[in-house]
Amino acid sequence: MKIAYVYMQMADHIAERIAKGELRPGARLPGERDLAAEYGVAHLTARRATKELRERGLVVTLPSKGTFIAYPEAEGDDDKE
Repeated sequence: MKIAYVYMQMADHIAERIAKGELRPGARLPGERDLAAEYGVAHLTARRATKELRERGLVVTLPSKGTFIAYPEAEGDDDKE
């Protein structure tokens, strides 16, 4: 069994839900406090999981609006780097 930090397990689970289409692009992710309650973790753990998802490019956070599932980047957009 792979040992991982709780926030990583949480981020991986949400990423899996996105991959399966349970969470669709443009959908609003529950707030950090709601996510913490849903997963039975501390608020800061949920915040760290959300940050991890942002770093993976799976979600986008808009100040005062919330966190949303990102739209997949179109193929060929890699030439920005």
